Amino acid sequence: MKQLNISIKQNLIIGLLIGLWLFIFAFIIKPFDDGTISFRAWFLISSGFSVVAFLCYVVLTFIQKTVYLRISKWNLVLEIGSIVFFYFIYLIGIYTYYKSPILNGGYDFSEFFSVIFIKVALILTPVIILARRYLIKLIPIKEDVLLFKGENKLDVLKIKKADLVCISNAQNYVEIFYLENDKLRSKLIRSSLKKVQDDFDFLVQIHRSHLINPIHFKSWRNANTIILTQIELPVSKNYKETLLAL
Repeated sequence: MKQLNISIKQNLIIGLLIGLWLFIFAFIIKPFDDGTISFRAWFLISSGFSVVAFLCYVVLTFIQKTVYLRISKWNLVLEIGSIVFFYFIYLIGIYTYYKSPILNGGYDFSEFFSVIFIKVALILTPVIILARRYLIKLIPIKEDVLLFKGENKLDVLKIKKADLVCISNAQNYVEIFYLENDKLRSKLIRSSLKKVQDDFDFLVQIHRSHLINPIHFKSWRNANTIILTQIELPVSKNYKETLLAL
């Protein structure tokens, strides 16, 4: 897992569905009913536990968004940590509700944990995992767009990453070669090859004067020349090994 859906709206909808599902399941199935709980008490338990679940998921939604925006990555460890954090605050929340004057529950913390909380966690976990996996699929697919800016205000070029073929040094400028309607175009921008390489680290240097987008590499013309999409470029000895390793 390398992505996280940070949409507040979509996460809140999932939180609502989790709370609703928990209420329906708990109220109908009564997973920890010992036969002594009245209808009113069971309604308060089901509704309270589902509302607390929603509120805890809201807290998780904002915290995980903050973390994701700060570190710009997500992985399995962070995902597991998020679910554990949700259960930690949920345990505190529902136990506080359970011991409140509304329910005035008789279990102490250890009994509540083993008799009630574990069952609730078993009910919720598959739903949370499936819901969060579904959220990943709702992330809109965005095309990678590159924005080149030169020293002059009018030196601007915005193209798709897949359309960029190569970039060549031209004294105080760089010449950007790109595809437009399947035709090779170029634009001069006042900048340096080093700055462009620093800004776009996916580019591969094949010569002191040339950077290429590796997806446009076609073949070798000879030992010192490569063929890209609609253009050929020289390869210097210092960079040949890097190109061979692609």
